[in-house]
Amino acid sequence: MRGGSGDAERRQRWGRLFEELDSNKDGRVDVHELRQGLARLGRGDPDRAQQGISSDWDSDADGGLSLEEFTQYLQEREQRLLLMFHSLDRNQDGHIDVSEIQQSFRALGFSISMEQAEKILHSMDRDGTMTIDWQEWRDHFLLHSLENVEDVLYFWKHSTVLDIGECLTVPDEFSKQEKLTGMWWKQLVAGAVAGAVSRTGTAPLDRLKVFMQVHASKSNRLNILGGLRNMVQEGGLLSLWRGNGINVLKIAPESAIKFMAYEQIKRAICGQQETLHVQERFVAGSLAGATAQTIIYPMEVLKTRLTLRRTGQYKGLLDCARRILEREGPRAFYRGYLPNVLGIIPYAGIDLAVYETLKNRWLQQYSHESANPGILVLLACGTISSTCGQIASYPLALVRTRMQAQASIEGGPQVSMVGLLRHILSQEGVWGLYRGIAPNFMKVIPAVSISYVVYENMKQALGVTSR
Repeated sequence: MRGGSGDAERRQRWGRLFEELDSNKDGRVDVHELRQGLARLGRGDPDRAQQGISSDWDSDADGGLSLEEFTQYLQEREQRLLLMFHSLDRNQDGHIDVSEIQQSFRALGFSISMEQAEKILHSMDRDGTMTIDWQEWRDHFLLHSLENVEDVLYFWKHSTVLDIGECLTVPDEFSKQEKLTGMWWKQLVAGAVAGAVSRTGTAPLDRLKVFMQVHASKSNRLNILGGLRNMVQEGGLLSLWRGNGINVLKIAPESAIKFMAYEQIKRAICGQQETLHVQERFVAGSLAGATAQTIIYPMEVLKTRLTLRRTGQYKGLLDCARRILEREGPRAFYRGYLPNVLGIIPYAGIDLAVYETLKNRWLQQYSHESANPGILVLLACGTISSTCGQIASYPLALVRTRMQAQASIEGGPQVSMVGLLRHILSQEGVWGLYRGIAPNFMKVIPAVSISYVVYENMKQALGVTSR
């Protein structure tokens, strides 16, 4: 393999690149010139490349790079690229072929077809040999935003960003580097804060959903406007936020327990392997979700009771818990647990399957152009997959909510999950299992939008770096 053409040749090549980027010929490449030049050359994402070059290598902090600073950056950049090239060139023959690209993606939990791997290779293969040598690799990635193949995984993380009120998604994978640098907990904190703000912003729609799940029927024909009117008339405008406090409060313990459980289950499944395959992620994520739900489930029951409470019924969270314990016993705190846990399987499974399908579809068509799909693609894929998961698990969620809302009467019969399903189907038909789904859909777009904006701002505040 050719490792370069000598120091003099390299400096000449870097000098020509510098001259091409220095459009006003003042001997410095500023941010504007760098963005324009990278876009013109088609060298990846100008924003991320600009951030990496200008912040790390602008030694005199004048907002531009001199030829010397630019040369120092390219020198270290080539060294890193050479290490990446060697790690991908598994048989050390000086060329990266299609099978080696497939192996590298498979090691990171991606399963890509031969056609997808060929498209990725074709984007770098200038001489038509269907292999990539060092010079082709170097020229393609010298000013490209991709730091390593793992960046593809980084771009496609989604569950910590999106919070649509249900915490049943499969947890994200964190790389070894993210764990060592502490970026993992900062991302979890950013996600928790984003979820808290998002849930507070969409709380009226969430309360309306629960209200319609429990009270709507064929006989009363309760609709969205009618439900909102009833709630405001009964308790005033602030009553629309009933139950939001505990809904926000349970984010932190649930996320922490699910993350810790996921890491332990992941280790049990695959030992020291860095990344799980999709099927293994589904199993580990579902078990982690079930573990978290088992521990925090009493908070779910309290959230439903506080959401549905009448004015003056409870003095607060602790009063609600005390009354349930005194009147209904400790078992009341796990009413509806079975449909809740069963709902994790269709939700997590369909959410993950749809997301992986959309992700692989994008990779197949566009990954040869850039590793970064862009925020609109990410939000669209995450929103569609989460919505599909909710549709599949919604009947179980409705049954869970109705069982949680049942006030136990001493000596009275308690309706089981199967009994409640039969009753709803016989009285209201299949549509009865989807009461309240309209306000649930209405809150998806604002919830996702708020989550993303807050998440990005929290990442900046906590110093979470993009690779």
